[in-house]
Amino acid sequence: MRTFTAYIEWDPETSLYVGTIPGIPGAHTQAASLDELQANLKEVLELCLGEYKGELQDLPTFVGVQQIEVAA
Repeated sequence: MRTFTAYIEWDPETSLYVGTIPGIPGAHTQAASLDELQANLKEVLELCLGEYKGELQDLPTFVGVQQIEVAA
């Protein structure tokens, strides 16, 4: 068993949560609630990993996030 980290954003335009699992192509989804988003992310991750041809240990490992301040 392996644990993956998801990046979650709120999209005010669609009023949906959007989740992405960094480093896994195609592992992204959206939902109206966080519980639904978690279920959707689990399903899409299982599908992506089922199609993955390499070794699981070769997948990227989540390290963290950084906040970058810019003048806007």
